[in-house]
Amino acid sequence: MSDFSDHWMDRREDGERPSTSGGPLPEPVHGFGPEPSGAFEAPPAPPMPVPPPPGRRRRGVVVVSAVVAALLFLGAGLGLGWGLFRPTTATSPTTTRGAVGPPLQVQPSTGSTSGALNLQEIVARVEPGIVDINTYVDTSSLGSGSFGAPGPAAQALGAGTGMVLTSSGEVLTNNHVIEGATNIEVTIPGRSGHYYAKVVGVDPTDDVALLQLQGASNLSTVALASSSNVHIGDHVVAIGNALGQGGTPTVTQGSVTALGRTITVGGGPGGPEHLRGLIQTDAPISPGDSGGALANSSGKVIGIITAAQRSGGTPSSTHIGYAIAMTSAAGIVNQIRSGDASETVIIGQTGFMGVEVRNLDSAAANRLGLGVTKGALVINVFSGTPASDAGVTAGSVITAVDGQTVTSADALGPIIHTHKPGDRIKLTWVDQNGTHTATLQLISGPAV
Repeated sequence: MSDFSDHWMDRREDGERPSTSGGPLPEPVHGFGPEPSGAFEAPPAPPMPVPPPPGRRRRGVVVVSAVVAALLFLGAGLGLGWGLFRPTTATSPTTTRGAVGPPLQVQPSTGSTSGALNLQEIVARVEPGIVDINTYVDTSSLGSGSFGAPGPAAQALGAGTGMVLTSSGEVLTNNHVIEGATNIEVTIPGRSGHYYAKVVGVDPTDDVALLQLQGASNLSTVALASSSNVHIGDHVVAIGNALGQGGTPTVTQGSVTALGRTITVGGGPGGPEHLRGLIQTDAPISPGDSGGALANSSGKVIGIITAAQRSGGTPSSTHIGYAIAMTSAAGIVNQIRSGDASETVIIGQTGFMGVEVRNLDSAAANRLGLGVTKGALVINVFSGTPASDAGVTAGSVITAVDGQTVTSADALGPIIHTHKPGDRIKLTWVDQNGTHTATLQLISGPAV
């Protein structure tokens, strides 16, 4: 599949901004560099199994998230080799892998719309379970699958927030916070040193990721609450790694201003995307808060901060933010923990072939003169990867995988996501020398 894609972490062009029906365009609160677009929901909660939420859709949408260094590939392709766009028509088979842990449960929410917030008490309950996440890209580590310390040539990719679910180091965050990373570094404010994290599973469509810190123990955790009985007007507190600066988390307060929000992200290479069931708040949200906590007046997390709305200019704090509802996120975490892969949920690492691709448009097709009008246009090939070894070059067009036609870069990702490192695929591509077919053995690559 195409590995790195034309839009690595954020994958949306400046004009590709999400819009809410009857309201202004929501935008990612991305920190530095180009911005993404989209909105998402909130994290899961403890005690009380929640069934997996129904059909979800979403790709690397806008994410209010991670402060991103100026190292994004924007445009229409798949990200670092993963097709972030997962069409609802994709036919990825469902496979079951060993269960990771018991079901995540949520407790009833006991938020309030009256009385003054005891901010100090809420912060005391939530802040110890909030972590800073910094991601890196180290092409020299492709294929290692280690997700360990970045090498000297690694480049900073972005920064965001996460929430500790278990004392042994299970962390919940947005998928867009870690997307495209080869190394994930987690710092716990107040503790010296840092941890490296492995990806347990992700749902790119709903922007949820579950990580496991390596060598962690005795960590403080957040208390999670069901979002099913959250009400408009409930007092809330947003806690996150604002601006990706690290250190003591930033805390802001506000209220729930809308529930069940639907945001349509249009104009992207994958077509319009609809994000449903979001919690909207007027608590100030900043770049880097992605993956952070939206907590109620009882100090329990009801949502995962994921997107925000603003009107142009440099990303800054905004009073229109969105969070993924905790109940929805809990269902996704439970599916990941059970080891059940699906069209939207990916368990562990997927295979990586080592190319950066984007959709083949008519202008590029005419310019290349290869006699093909559909496929995934290769714009870069990483040395030492299966694609490079097979002879795939920039300017080639991938047309099939295992005999299945590839009509675009968007379609390539879902096909590759059904494979794991070590799997063999038969790749067909066209270049100036004709049509070629070769068998490639996939390696491990960046986070999806």
